[in-house]
Amino acid sequence: MQVSEAMTRDVTIANVEESIAQAAQLMARLDAGALPVSDNNRLVGMITDRDIAIRAVARGKGPETKVRDVMTDDISYCFADQQIDEVTRNMSDAQVRRLPVLDRDKQLVGILSLGDIAVATADGVAGQALTGISRPGGMHSQTG
Repeated sequence: MQVSEAMTRDVTIANVEESIAQAAQLMARLDAGALPVSDNNRLVGMITDRDIAIRAVARGKGPETKVRDVMTDDISYCFADQQIDEVTRNMSDAQVRRLPVLDRDKQLVGILSLGDIAVATADGVAGQALTGISRPGGMHSQTG
């Protein structure tokens, strides 16, 4: 099965210049824990509720802090035409629960989450990925 068959296509994007308050409100409205971040229509990062909590709130940064200041800019992604099995192994190795999905022109076309994989497959692939993601991995990327 290809990523395109399981991914969520309707993706809302945060902008690097938005405040973390705006990003958090958007996440709340969407009931989502992460948003891709763009700068001039180019994917440049991801911002998660954890980024906001750890990189902003825990460090005393206010709600006006820009998304660019707390987002994760070293992001992993996958392609819509990749196989789910390959991508879930990569998710496990990278210890991530969701990936932006790009087409071969490197345009954002969706998001793939473990939930998407669990719904689309019945072979336990999502559980295997979650096992790898959940293993203790030392310092998390959000602390950097």
